[in-house]
Amino acid sequence: MVPFKKANILLPKNVDMEKWSVVACDQYTSEKEYWEEVEEIVGDSPSTLRITLPEIFLEEKDVDERIEKINQTMKEYLDEDLFQELTDTMIYLERTQKDGRVREGLIGMVDLEEYSYEKGSESLIRATEKTVIERIPPRLKVRENALLELPHIMILIDDEEKEVIEPLKKEVEEKDVVYDFSLMENGGHIKGYRLNDSSISKIEEKLEHLMDKDYFEAKYDVSGKGVLLFAMGDGNHSLATAKACYEDLKKTLPEEEYLNHPARYALVELVNLHSDALEFEPIHRVIFDTDVEKLLSSLYQYYEINEDGDGQEVELVTKDMDKKIYIKNPKSNISVGSIQLFLDEYLKENKGKIDYIHGDDTTRKMGMEEGNVGILFKAMSKNELFKTVILDGALPRKTFSMGHSYDKRYYLEARKIK
Repeated sequence: MVPFKKANILLPKNVDMEKWSVVACDQYTSEKEYWEEVEEIVGDSPSTLRITLPEIFLEEKDVDERIEKINQTMKEYLDEDLFQELTDTMIYLERTQKDGRVREGLIGMVDLEEYSYEKGSESLIRATEKTVIERIPPRLKVRENALLELPHIMILIDDEEKEVIEPLKKEVEEKDVVYDFSLMENGGHIKGYRLNDSSISKIEEKLEHLMDKDYFEAKYDVSGKGVLLFAMGDGNHSLATAKACYEDLKKTLPEEEYLNHPARYALVELVNLHSDALEFEPIHRVIFDTDVEKLLSSLYQYYEINEDGDGQEVELVTKDMDKKIYIKNPKSNISVGSIQLFLDEYLKENKGKIDYIHGDDTTRKMGMEEGNVGILFKAMSKNELFKTVILDGALPRKTFSMGHSYDKRYYLEARKIK
């Protein structure tokens, strides 16, 4: 059975959609001014800003009150009949990015029974990056009492023939449109169509073909490996949190009940890895409030570093320098992994707070501030992703990003999980 299903999808009715839809909570985590602007745009209007928790607030003292307010607002929105429910369906969407390119997607729900973020997993749905277990508990606090889920999760399929999602544009009509509006803060435009049963059946058939074991082994030239159908793109820790919540629930219910519980599934957007609009961007590092000289000298002791182009390339930015260095004796097969291994060890014993930053200019600007170090990487090729995960397992955390922050998934659709 294909682990991607039709869902009962909630969409708001009679609201200002531009104010309703805000970017994924794990973006702009060091840019409070961004979230202040969003707050100003939304004002008193119904908005996903009120029923999600931007991660910039995760470590604030009032986080428990914020979570309580989110749960309360979800109940209010449901009691006020704010939503229309599209039952037992999928949504095909076209996201026109800021650069004008269109990324096509498919909204449905994945079966968490077929997903694992454990190291060495060979499940049909797999993490592409290391899941940081410590990051799950604070997110559990948001989800455990929530009535609704709102996905910013994007899952990838490796469909180079473009047979699953792309043909849908020829199957939908204007009468199928369920939303069509511009997104705030450079988010571009989004248009969604409700799919009929005929279109959904074709999707299921094509996904069954992708998960056929013989086809899979021939495609990747492997044997004895579990089929990888869906690879995490964005929202790895959100899906891991949904899984953890479901596993907790299973301990409290008989099998028949938990297998039929709405929390067994998670609403996601499926995207083709081979979409022309999908680009992998590097995720850079900034270490704030650190002893810059000590960090750099420790890096040079940890690795054999040169500036002659011999090894894995990394760019370092501080208030006094901006230069490329090369690691001759790396401990990972990609530069971001080698640097992360060093930073994980260094920050256990030394002063400094790490953040993961999208955008070269933002990283350089932050790195040039007193007491900071910016570390920039080149982007990995997206065509390497599936084969690497099949052979080597999950990549180091925060290895890649699918596009700019403003191209990320915006909260829009919802689903009842209680």
